[in-house]
Amino acid sequence: MRQKIKDWMLPIAMLGGVVFYKWIGQLTFLSPYLIFAMLTVTYCRIEPRQFRIGRFQWTLLGVQMAFAAIVLAALMPLGRTVATGVFICVFVPTATAAPVITGMLGGSIAHVATYSLLCNIVVALLGPAVLAAVGSHPETGFAESFGMICTSVLPMLLLPIATALALRYGCRRVHDFLAENQSLSFYMWAVALFIVVGSSVSFIIRNFDFGHLWQIATLAAGALAVCLAQFALGRRVGARFADKVSGGQSLGQKNTVLAIWLALAYLHPLASVGPASYVAWHNCVNSWQLIRHHRRQAHAASR
Repeated sequence: MRQKIKDWMLPIAMLGGVVFYKWIGQLTFLSPYLIFAMLTVTYCRIEPRQFRIGRFQWTLLGVQMAFAAIVLAALMPLGRTVATGVFICVFVPTATAAPVITGMLGGSIAHVATYSLLCNIVVALLGPAVLAAVGSHPETGFAESFGMICTSVLPMLLLPIATALALRYGCRRVHDFLAENQSLSFYMWAVALFIVVGSSVSFIIRNFDFGHLWQIATLAAGALAVCLAQFALGRRVGARFADKVSGGQSLGQKNTVLAIWLALAYLHPLASVGPASYVAWHNCVNSWQLIRHHRRQAHAASR
């Protein structure tokens, strides 16, 4: 019974976010604390020497940037708003919470955590110039954009790593407890997902306009298409390094909060519907993967 509840916890959290979206605003302040806590728990599983940038990370980065360019060029005939709104779903870095889901699916947390750090740094460096070139608000300065990305993303990546290391060398008992109780991060992620989905639904409803219905539908459909494509591409790259799960999560699970901010800062406001829709799509994929993974484990245990 407990496993069945766990299997359906993420879909339930997403549904709860949709139903209670009007009241989510009172809980959004919890999101960074939840992400920090669950990443700290997850990183307690990793040995410090496992954080190494190698061919796996550089290959994923090359595939991600090439795919982003292809998507932008291919969708330009549909209009700049649609093209850039879907492009941003590919260009933005891996979600800070991706290592949590990767660990639950049996992938390499170290691979994804290292790629997430590398990708966030690269996007922080390239993002202002790239988005100024393709977007609608080139007046936003490089220094301002770079500072915003760094201050909003890098602390969320680096502080949990630093905390996990401090616990490893300064409070080993707590460190070992967290390392042995990884399910804590799953339940924290369910709460965080409830908040993120509710916030996204609220955002889309506030910005909905029947006059832009075609563009909204196209952006949502485009976000779904690139979401599935990125998980597939990531798994294909991961297969070359005997780690399909880490490859899929590295490319498929995105920092949608950053994507929405970049869309609002650089692109047409309507373009932000793309990453707002991506929130639902990549979490639907994650939920399906977790359910399938747990069923496989249960089947293997019963044999």
